[in-house]
Amino acid sequence: MASYEIEIILNRQLADCLSIPVFITDIIGNLIFYNEAAEEILGKRFEDTGEMPVEQWSTDFKPLDEEGLPLPPGELPLVKTLSDALPHHKTFQIESMQQKNQHISVTSYPIIGRTGKMLGAVAIFWKSKKE
Repeated sequence: MASYEIEIILNRQLADCLSIPVFITDIIGNLIFYNEAAEEILGKRFEDTGEMPVEQWSTDFKPLDEEGLPLPPGELPLVKTLSDALPHHKTFQIESMQQKNQHISVTSYPIIGRTGKMLGAVAIFWKSKKE
């Protein structure tokens, strides 16, 4: 893991202990970690993908709208959080790296350091039933 602020490191340690899928990015949207629970939904181990830029993860994990059309990265909760430093939520489909479609609900929130500076963002997500 590259050198990150303590708040990022602590979020990663917490995510590593949780049974709910968690995805963590830095301030510019680079994926810096996702936990074992997220690996099941995303279809690939973090050790196999490593860190990746937003342009890659937002398309590799293929978010889809209700009609099965690709969702633009700007419509994803995590990307919105990185843009405005506010929490966001959305339910949509995702096609994993193993071409398996699932409905997921995603809630994202900013990581704000003790100095008040935004350092990155976290998304927690889970399988969701189609509504």
